[in-house]
Amino acid sequence: MAIFKGAGVAIVTPMYADGKVNYDKLDELLEEQIASGTDAIIICGTTGESSTLTHGEHLKTIKFAVDQVHGRIPVIAGTGSNSTETAIMMSTEAASYGADALLLVSPYYNKATQKGLIGHYTAVAQAVPQTPIILYNVPSRTGCNITPETTAALFRDVPNIVGLKAASGNISQIAKTMALTDGRLELYSGNDDQVVPILSLGGLGVISVLSNIAPGQTHEMVVSYLEGDTGKALRLQLEAIELIEALFCEVNPIPVKTALNILGKEVGPLRMPLCEMEPANKARLEAAMRSYGLPVA
Repeated sequence: MAIFKGAGVAIVTPMYADGKVNYDKLDELLEEQIASGTDAIIICGTTGESSTLTHGEHLKTIKFAVDQVHGRIPVIAGTGSNSTETAIMMSTEAASYGADALLLVSPYYNKATQKGLIGHYTAVAQAVPQTPIILYNVPSRTGCNITPETTAALFRDVPNIVGLKAASGNISQIAKTMALTDGRLELYSGNDDQVVPILSLGGLGVISVLSNIAPGQTHEMVVSYLEGDTGKALRLQLEAIELIEALFCEVNPIPVKTALNILGKEVGPLRMPLCEMEPANKARLEAAMRSYGLPVA
């Protein structure tokens, strides 16, 4: 049984003006996402500023989400690290809280070999044998690409490695990955502008930045495709392209957190070294939001 099908939100981590995590606001965001039809919560991923959370904040935020969602939809915890030991610690803790699955980014900065990646992922997975794991391939951030052959070997040899968040942007690589896994890998788009193409390769959904500000539309895009209305799914994909481009005109999550604040969600500031958007890019984002029909003043 798949971890989820549809649109999972890579949810932001809201903060107070002083930079502390705002759990009251996070509770509001979680409830809004569930009410809007979002199919899964991905907590403490890239969009959640996991790289600047302390280990204590990271784990507290995962536990908070698991407890507040309380089984209504799956909660997938980002517990990857460039240190295998740290990834094991984070993963075992998140599993103990009841996270439905783990999202493990490939080790960043180290630039591990494919042999090293297999050793890393196998060690983490064996520490949490009852918890499903989604590999997260985003070489533009990590400097390390998980090849189709490596993904297939891990999927074949490690029982609880079941899925892939594909954010390489390389559709040919994603197609080869699905061919090598006989189409049985649980595939999720990691790029909002490639949801429909990846669904066409056997994908089950998206782990989405866009869902932070357009949860209903993103859910509908995926569900329409999975229910056979590919024309509607394509229309929704193309209608969102301008907004998606604006959401990535500066490094994620700068634009999406800015967009939520524009919408009055009061999710607070970013943690350094992330900073406020350039004025021209913020104006572009506001224009794209208006064009998409979002309530921008």
